[in-house]
Formats: sequence, structure tokens, C-alpha cells
Amino acid sequence: MSSIETREQDSRPQPRRRMSREERQRQLLDVAWRLVREEGTEALTLGRLAEQAGVTKPVVYDHFSTRPGLLAALYQEFDARQTALMDAALQTSKPTLLETATVIASSYVDCVLLQGNEIPGVIAALASSPELEKIKREYEAIFMNKCRMALSPFTREGSIAPASLRAMLGAAEALSHAAATGEITPEQAQDELFETIIAMVDRSARSGT
Repeated sequence: MSSIETREQDSRPQPRRRMSREERQRQLLDVAWRLVREEGTEALTLGRLAEQAGVTKPVVYDHFSTRPGLLAALYQEFDARQTALMDAALQTSKPTLLETATVIASSYVDCVLLQGNEIPGVIAALASSPELEKIKREYEAIFMNKCRMALSPFTREGSIAPASLRAMLGAAEALSHAAATGEITPEQAQDELFETIIAMVDRSARSGT
């Protein structure tokens, strides 16, 4: 084969490698996050996602079926990242109340900021249907139970009331949202959430619940 023929073969366009299902899902989720960031949650439809990802609608429907399914996948990814971040930090922290509270506060705020302005919109969208709200509540329950297990050793009876954990989560969401939108600084959000956690544990230690 001559060098000219070799060069001609090298210059021919190579067939594109077909993405695996996992790679395609990763691509679609990345594009979905970008759409939410740039255009808002309202713009996130399966058709718009297909257009922006450069694929046909059936490809997107094969992965998510419905818009609520796509929103659920985004929230599940955010929750998995948040859980991994907090678990890793707790494993390397000292078993003291101050350090544990610091880890919970910083991990929660940092994870929201890592995702940017997108996650408040996704969280708000989850309240749009009973199906999505149920998913959100399930993941919230997991997070609150993780916090209860980490903080209960510092209380008198070894427990924290569900109402107190719910109040702490509400503060975490509000403070993180404010930090993500620039209303307050990340440091202010973390400091205030830290104080909220300490106050919750202190009340539980004094009341026994």
C-alpha cells in the first residue's frame, strides 16, 4: 500500500463510537443540569433535553420516561453526592459535638454550592406533584436519620425529636438557598446552620427529647 493510500485512509472520517447506556445517561444528566442553570427548571422538558443533547426524543424517553422521572434523577444524583461528601467528612472528623456539627453544616452548604443555583429550582419543582414530593421526603428522612445518628451521642437520652430534625433541615435548605443566590455568604450560611445544630442538640440534652 502506497503512502498516498495510507494518508487517504487516515483522513476518512472514523465511525463514532456508540455510547454505553451509562455514558449516555451521564451525558443527558450533565445537559439537564446545564439547562436548569442557564434557562431555569421550567425550560427542562424531555424534548428540550433531546434537542440540546443532540439525540432523538426516544433516546431521552428510554432513560427517563417522564419529566418527573428526570427531575427525580437529578435530585437523586444531588442527594448521592451530598451523602458521599458528608460520610467522608464524618469518617475523618473527631467524635466531638463541635466537629460533628461543623461537618454537617459545611457538607450541606458546600454540596448545594457545588451544584450551584440549579438545585433550589429542582427542589422547588419536586413539590409540583405528589410523586416527586414523596421522593423528596424519602431522601430527607434518610438525611435526618443520618444526622440523628451522628448527633444523638451528645444528648442526654441519646435521641433527638423528629420535629427538631425537621426544623434543622428547613434551616439548612433556606440558608443554602440564600448562599447559592448570593443573598448571604457561604460562611454565613455554614455558621448559622452550625449554631442551629448546636442549639438543637443543647435543647435535646436538657429536655431528654
